Amino acid sequence: MKNCLAFLLLLTVTAASAHGPLPARPAAPSDLVRTGLTDSDTTAGGVARLCEQVTFSRGLRYGGSEANVLDVATSETTKADTPRPVLLIVAGDTFTGDRGAPELSRDMQDAAMCFAARNGMIGVRVNYRLAPAATWPMGASDVAAALSWVHGNIDLFNGDAREIVAVGYGAGAFHVASLLAHPELQADRADVAAVVLVSGLYRAGKDASDSEKAYFGNDAAQYDKRSVYPGVLNVDEPILLAWAANDPADIVAQGETLKKTLCGAGHCPRATLLRSHDGIAAAFGLDGSGDSLAEPTLLLVHQLEARGLP
Repeated sequence: MKNCLAFLLLLTVTAASAHGPLPARPAAPSDLVRTGLTDSDTTAGGVARLCEQVTFSRGLRYGGSEANVLDVATSETTKADTPRPVLLIVAGDTFTGDRGAPELSRDMQDAAMCFAARNGMIGVRVNYRLAPAATWPMGASDVAAALSWVHGNIDLFNGDAREIVAVGYGAGAFHVASLLAHPELQADRADVAAVVLVSGLYRAGKDASDSEKAYFGNDAAQYDKRSVYPGVLNVDEPILLAWAANDPADIVAQGETLKKTLCGAGHCPRATLLRSHDGIAAAFGLDGSGDSLAEPTLLLVHQLEARGLP
């Protein structure tokens, strides 16, 4: 399979030109003003500028459904001799998807992938099946299958399968957390080194939205069993938790409850309050105020890399 995929990549991937010595590690946090996103990067033109010299490999199939595809983003900084960490992005504004502005959502996810590539990582964006056609636990199962693909193939992009940081945004945060919380959903080699959970719902309630009901079902008596509790309390991987100041009140409460519960279990996550709820690209924005995911995510990656140092 790898030989076939490598041949396909040779046909479809255009290499970017070299620009001086390659960094041995992702950019240090002090370099983020240069390499991170800014507010202007969330526009279409800004995304194009941010993604200059970033190479995308699109539509790589990891499962049997037409929706089971992923994209990989690389750059010259990821072609060093040392395998690079992987930032795996699972995003979704709702469980039924963003049908109002899908192209904008894709651009913003591309921007997050370019943030990874420009900071010495491999960016991977996972597309997965949506409700109502796909109900619980198909979202988490798709993430598991995508992770298995990454473990088996990311070396073709010089990625390090031992250093996968899974970023779940919105509904994607639930799918990532749910996968870790329910071992029975985990496929072969579906492990990650760390997780970033952003503006997620972690337990549906009796006042569930139509989108949530489409995924979890109409029987509220099943919601607790289909939540991330109590399994998330057994997660050993480092967790970075975030939500935005202008998130809906129930999402803020979900984040605060998850943080409090994890801290009570002795696994207190680092928590970040974001400036705004404007999509995953804005979540990685940086204006020097330190209230984005850029710096804490790169710090997390550096900590993972430091595990193998003497």
